[in-house]
Amino acid sequence: MWSVDPRTGKPREQVAVEATAEEVDRAVRAAHAAREALADRALRAAFLRTAADLLDASGEHVVEAADAETALGPVRLTGELARTTAQLRAFAEVVEDGWFLDVRIDAPDPEATPPRPDMRRWKIPLGVVAVYAASNFPLAFSVPGGDTASALAAGCPVVVKAHPDHPATSELCAALLRRAAAKTGLPEDVLVLVHGFDAGIDLVRHPLVAAAGFTGSLRGGRALFDAAVTRPVPIPFHGELGSLNPVVITEAAATERAEEIGAGLAGSMTLGAGQFCTKPGFVLAPRGPGGDRFLAALTAAVSDTEPAVMLDHRMRDAFVTGVAERAALAGVDTPVTPGAGGPHTVSAGVLAVDAAALADDGHRLLLEECFGPVTVVARYTGREEAAAVLGRLPGNLTATLHVAEEDESAAPLLAALTPLAGRVLVNGWPTGVAVAPAQHHGGPYPATTSTSTSVGATAVERWLRPVTYQSTPDRLLPPELRDGNPLGVPRR
Repeated sequence: MWSVDPRTGKPREQVAVEATAEEVDRAVRAAHAAREALADRALRAAFLRTAADLLDASGEHVVEAADAETALGPVRLTGELARTTAQLRAFAEVVEDGWFLDVRIDAPDPEATPPRPDMRRWKIPLGVVAVYAASNFPLAFSVPGGDTASALAAGCPVVVKAHPDHPATSELCAALLRRAAAKTGLPEDVLVLVHGFDAGIDLVRHPLVAAAGFTGSLRGGRALFDAAVTRPVPIPFHGELGSLNPVVITEAAATERAEEIGAGLAGSMTLGAGQFCTKPGFVLAPRGPGGDRFLAALTAAVSDTEPAVMLDHRMRDAFVTGVAERAALAGVDTPVTPGAGGPHTVSAGVLAVDAAALADDGHRLLLEECFGPVTVVARYTGREEAAAVLGRLPGNLTATLHVAEEDESAAPLLAALTPLAGRVLVNGWPTGVAVAPAQHHGGPYPATTSTSTSVGATAVERWLRPVTYQSTPDRLLPPELRDGNPLGVPRR
């Protein structure tokens, strides 16, 4: 496994070798053997905080390594590291609070119909979790990221399959997390790292792997999902596979603040070279003067964007090919032509089309995600035409609505957007996913393969399952379920 500089396409150093099936087996068995040590909630909360502290202390080195492999830049990566460590600390608080155990106790009632016995319900960890690191977030959605942090918080050991775009960063972060485990008295193997394409397949098929979390492409994620559910013992697979993230601009909003919306969209769709999973890639804008002003403002802002380096040359080539295919469709205009900005860069662009053309299956490609700095603007007339286009869209992580004050079309359009996404925004932009208890980062397929979130406190629920103890003597119950609540966990 080589670390490659995306700014030049040249290999930097060999970091590791692809794990064999035997090595994957050893990694999973080592993690499985460490699971009992994670049962102590106080210990694993301390571990998560120590991991955050070590990452912060090595921040300069971590950012330097990640920038060399992703070209995302020190400013972006410094912010991502802060998000990553804050997320680890937030999950430490979740562990200590104990609410995620979802303890429910029903007192016996022999007079009920039917009679009710003593029942005590809580949630237990599933076991070893396989985490597949993302390309576009080498920290926050990779080795020390949300899937890992939430699984460890649930009490599940983790085996991470490193992303080939940042193997050196992955090795560095894994070493820091393993050091944090040792420092807090846990086995280092509560987290194990493996590399290689075949290792990813071997991992999801391993009989001791109890669940998996994935962030990446539709093709790769679907292959792993299919492997997970066709095992002799199927397992939960929580995959984030891609998202178009539609935006609807009402006529009143375009009339009121067309230039502001155009500039905001340009900033959101080109952020990080358009490589955010929440990039707004499809926009319904009204025909007429307001929509014209919006498109002019968007065109001007995107035209001023400098060429950018993508995460690797494979993604760059896919972007160049993808935008060329879309631009070649009948009726598609290019207010700003996207494509190759140089031998190692891409130029941002805007494609425009009449919304009526989208009824033709030949234009289906415009309703699919194109990873990189491009968005499609479809011009519509009337709420009914906009709603008809929305009815053709796949599931998404986000959907955004821009409205004006006293906008009569706002409520029906919001209702039309709600079934399409896990997070619905009004008068904002979807890039930037807050780590908060109320956050939901997920959505209808193909955005994700489950109804769960991968960001926020409730992400921990993916790695737990409920168990009820019935008519069980107090001394045999877990402390969290015993009379008197000796550990003080929240109970209903």
